[in-house]
Amino acid sequence: MNWTLYLALLVAGTLLLGLEIFVPGGILGVLGGLCLVGAIVVGFQMSTTAGWLGLIIAVLGTAVGLWLWIRIVPKTRLGQQLTLSADGKDFKAPSENRKQWLGREGIAQSDLRPSGIARIDGRRVDVVAEGAWIPAGTPIRVVAVDGIRVTVRPIESRPDST
Repeated sequence: MNWTLYLALLVAGTLLLGLEIFVPGGILGVLGGLCLVGAIVVGFQMSTTAGWLGLIIAVLGTAVGLWLWIRIVPKTRLGQQLTLSADGKDFKAPSENRKQWLGREGIAQSDLRPSGIARIDGRRVDVVAEGAWIPAGTPIRVVAVDGIRVTVRPIESRPDST
């Protein structure tokens, strides 16, 4: 074992854990943690001192990184872009009674694949198509309302009665 692999694993683990902030999903964080564990294992195989040094760097680096993330980063411009400015207790779903749309007719303003936008009684409404996709400009009718979900289907064209 050599020092190059040891240092490469330490640096890669630290960088991957840092990148986890910007690339969600957890994979980079797991890989970073595995690199740090690998560095500790390689360090103990090289010498006890190198193993303990890797362990101390990993633990202290994690503690310092966590402290920076909690105390310093939220005050920076980057931290303010990454976090919510409000705590969320005032976030509410629209309170309008969507049952009023049941049976109403309108026009699909966007392609409904299956969700999109329709104009019903002159108002913009987020809707979901029942079944197949509905192209923009198609006349639609509201067939169901469940909470905030407004389901529509295309209006069948009626043959002339002349």
